[in-house]
Amino acid sequence: MRLLLIDEDTADRAVIQHRLSSWKPEAQVIVRSPGEEGSLAPEFLAQGFDAVLLARLWNGGRGIDWLKDLTSRAGFAPVVFLSEQGDDSDAREAVNLGAYAAVGRDEIGNAKFFQVLDRAEQKQSLARALWRTGSAGRDAQRFGSAFIRGYRCIKRIAAGPVSDLYLGESEAAGTLVALKVARDQHRDQTDLDHTFRRFLQEYEIVQRIQHPSVVRLYDLGVSDEHAWLVMEYFRAGDLRKRMRAGMRARPAFRTAIAIARALEAMHASGVVHRDLKPGNVMLREDGSLALIDFGMSKDTALQHDVTDTGLIFGTPHYMSPEQGHGEPIDGRSDLYSLGVIIFEMLTREKPYVAENPMAIIYKHRKEPVPKLPDRYEALQPLIDRFLAKEPADRFANATEAVAALEKAYRLLRRSVSVT
Repeated sequence: MRLLLIDEDTADRAVIQHRLSSWKPEAQVIVRSPGEEGSLAPEFLAQGFDAVLLARLWNGGRGIDWLKDLTSRAGFAPVVFLSEQGDDSDAREAVNLGAYAAVGRDEIGNAKFFQVLDRAEQKQSLARALWRTGSAGRDAQRFGSAFIRGYRCIKRIAAGPVSDLYLGESEAAGTLVALKVARDQHRDQTDLDHTFRRFLQEYEIVQRIQHPSVVRLYDLGVSDEHAWLVMEYFRAGDLRKRMRAGMRARPAFRTAIAIARALEAMHASGVVHRDLKPGNVMLREDGSLALIDFGMSKDTALQHDVTDTGLIFGTPHYMSPEQGHGEPIDGRSDLYSLGVIIFEMLTREKPYVAENPMAIIYKHRKEPVPKLPDRYEALQPLIDRFLAKEPADRFANATEAVAALEKAYRLLRRSVSVT
């Protein structure tokens, strides 16, 4: 049994979890705090759960309001409303609004409560089986030309030259996910093998790093001759969105520190990202961030290299001089890219712009490091270090970069003018 518990009261959550574990030790309870995590995404149907337990009230919200939304979603999992008493006005309203059942606080842990959950599990199990085997379910599990069992396709959210990115819902993960699926025109055996090796490398890299500021990957495989990779979905978007709204110095440095710590873990695992840019820094709804897209990463721990020797990979605006000229790189190249991001967060401008990519690459190597606005004058030595032309003149590693950024952040906290 797998349940989603929506409740903000830690004491109530502990009681429910304890009584459920005493009844069914193998039961899994996923807790969501509505106050901290916000509303459920409108596309979410909780298909990976046997039931959803919904609290009556929390600070700033009411379960009845959520219930109206959830029961209006066709195919949503059974909702068990947790009222003050099993037959009070809230309980009756909840049932009238489509709740599978209403259970009072004093009934949690008794026979009625467990019977409700057993019946809800049976109902959801049957609904899933009918959905999977019906035409609607089969169509919903198709991502372009690829049939991927256990995932409901919601929409395509991006198209690339090699793969498409879809928003889907995973039964196994019990959440919305992003699926990267190889494009139709890359279905011959050579391209399939190459794409799958890229996805496999990305999967192995992320599984090895296991850092909170690195994307979570859930699954990968091949279906209908399409390689696919399942990853965390970021409803809040990427760092570009936050930068367009404008960032002050302190939030910018908190972001830079989080990125640098992720790089520290990556580099310690022998991984150089090679395409660090704002579009690959994703934002979670809790305010944390995660680096994505390790398909072009250099991984010294793996035997094979899926990139082609002599080709330049990356995004010109964020490339280190050595990367832009196809020279050997190490973790200091990622630190240069981080320096570009910091400069852009503070100024809302890229350090080097030109009419074409090769001209930008030239400027990274030949033009002096640009100056920050006067109000950030004290931070210029830090930018000079990150954007040094020679790797030897930058921070030796991400650990040094983290220490320097944290020192600068402490200074910012004491300064009113640049916060």
